[in-house]
This record gives sequence, structure tokens and C-alpha cells, in this order.
Amino acid sequence: MPRFRKFLRMSSSERRLLIVGGVVVACVRILLWLLPFRRLVWLVERTALRSARVAPVRLLEDTNVNIAWGVATAARYVPRATCLTQALAAQWLFAWFGHPTLLRIGVAKGNDKALRAHAWLESEGRVVVGGESLEQDEYAVLSPPASGAAPNRISAQ
Repeated sequence: MPRFRKFLRMSSSERRLLIVGGVVVACVRILLWLLPFRRLVWLVERTALRSARVAPVRLLEDTNVNIAWGVATAARYVPRATCLTQALAAQWLFAWFGHPTLLRIGVAKGNDKALRAHAWLESEGRVVVGGESLEQDEYAVLSPPASGAAPNRISAQ
């Protein structure tokens, strides 16, 4: 019940962003189960191209920070919303609102010699999603996946 009260105390734009974030995170999680990764990247790119034709919508003053907050908060309630799910969901929302992003996927060896992977999202040269557990120097960044069009660099041109 305290979470519901906290939700009700939010401004209407924050509630809307949290709901939209939850829907997008859940959709991305389902699509990751159903579609090949390249197809999902293609869908995100297509969203970016469509949204570039219309004026960007602003939910709140600092849209970058708020999209990241909405996705991270909503991901707590979506089962198996991993860093990849969150980065793709945020990329989709950033594209929808007309902000350029770059999806990064990196791998590293852990202390126990196990291979670890992490996904994060960059916008305007800084990490906006996935940076809290990221030690960039530790991860070897993989090449961006080709979706058949351009690499996964999303921009509203």
C-alpha cells in the first residue's frame, strides 16, 4: 500500500511516464522472448524514423533523466527485466521522444573467470541507462548489431 500512495503523490506526468515505462519494458521483455534480437533492433529503429517525422513530445523538463527513471522504476516490477531489456526499452522511448541514443553491449571476465555481459544506453556522450553497475573500462564493447539498415545508432534527423 505505501507504494500505491507514493504513486498517487506523484505528478500526473510522472505517473504517465511510469505507466508508459512499465508498458514498454513489459513489451520489450515479451518481444525478446518472441523475436530475434536483430528484428527487435529493427523495430526500435523504425520507431525512431517515424518519430523523427513528428515534433518531439516532452513529458517533463529533463526528458532524458525522466525516461531513465521511468524505465528503471518500472523494471523492478517486470520479471526478468535485465539490463538488456531496460536498455532496449529506454532506447525505444528515447527514439519516440526524438533523442539520439547508442545501445552498447559489453563483455568482461569476472573474478571467478566467468564471462559477464552488460548492456547500457548512451545519449549525447553519457550513459543514461545501465550506468549504475557499469565500470566501462572493465567491459570490452561488442560491435553494434546490424538490423539490415544502419547500426543501432538511433537519431532523429
